Amino acid sequence: MKPLPLWTKLWLLFTVIWVVVSGLNAGTILAFSEEHDKALQPIVLGVAVPAVLYLILWGWQRLRRKPPE
Repeated sequence: MKPLPLWTKLWLLFTVIWVVVSGLNAGTILAFSEEHDKALQPIVLGVAVPAVLYLILWGWQRLRRKPPE
């Protein structure tokens, strides 16, 4: 198995932290607020932001890669 590139390791670290914080935020809203609809935004952002960041980083890596000779 090939080792992961640095950008992938950093993305995984960011994703874990982001999902945990978003989950805590959504859980707090669900537990203490009467308006459960407000919890939808942190849940959506908790999934969408890491996915978009991964696509951006993956695209950047593809653009920077040297063409095979």
